Amino acid sequence: MNSTSLSAVFTDLDGTLLNSARKVSEANLACLQLLGQQETVRVIATGRSWYSFRQVIASDFPADFLIFSSGAGIVDLRNGKLLKKASLSAPEIGDITASLESQKADFMVHHPIPENHRFTYRRNSSNNTDFNRRIDLYKEFACNVESTGNYPKEATQVIAILTDNPDRFTALKSTLNGFQITRATSPLDHSSIWLEIYPQNVHKGSAASWLCQHLQIDPNTTIGIGNDYNDIELLEFTSRSYMLANGPRELHAHYLNSSSNDENGFSNSVRHALANT
Repeated sequence: MNSTSLSAVFTDLDGTLLNSARKVSEANLACLQLLGQQETVRVIATGRSWYSFRQVIASDFPADFLIFSSGAGIVDLRNGKLLKKASLSAPEIGDITASLESQKADFMVHHPIPENHRFTYRRNSSNNTDFNRRIDLYKEFACNVESTGNYPKEATQVIAILTDNPDRFTALKSTLNGFQITRATSPLDHSSIWLEIYPQNVHKGSAASWLCQHLQIDPNTTIGIGNDYNDIELLEFTSRSYMLANGPRELHAHYLNSSSNDENGFSNSVRHALANT
């Protein structure tokens, strides 16, 4: 794959494009600028909301499109236009929350895009440190369902925060048929499991597919770079896909391997893709 055949680069943000200090290294920044000069489409695909993305990435950052909330929304960063969004209906929210409440899970129902940094939460335990930390972090946008008596009538996603227990994740997932279930490692304590619930077939991979169709890009000329479970669908979609060294060990065997996010894994992956057809 040479520079003329590389049409688009899709990259995760936290733990991939950002280093452990949540900064973009000079090498990664230079790589993004070079891709822009070569007219390669630069897409950031993150689990963050649009609001959260803007807390760490400036408006003049060298990227062209944003896939946010793990595929629920797509933004043209060049003009700020929202291109696509997905949401859960009131009946779907009712089914999801009833299932999670019956399992005594701690969860958050996020409001519709573009306000999905706001959420209504249900606490069913007293010792979920990661859950409590996220509420404290977004306290001005968080509302306890016990104070309102109801959940939003439309939602972008529902997130259940679990301790580091894969069996618990699997058990909860089995009760949620008919929805897209995405697993993510907590960006706060880096160990808790976030079970994220979206409408069926809403994930980073489906958003990347939609964007390629929208821009008339051949998926065979794309690469993907990620570091976690919520990148799997994206990496299954892109033609050449990289898992950074800081990603879960069990995922390394399925993708091309690259250096960690603290060792310029993003730019090293792009450089490898350009050098290998």
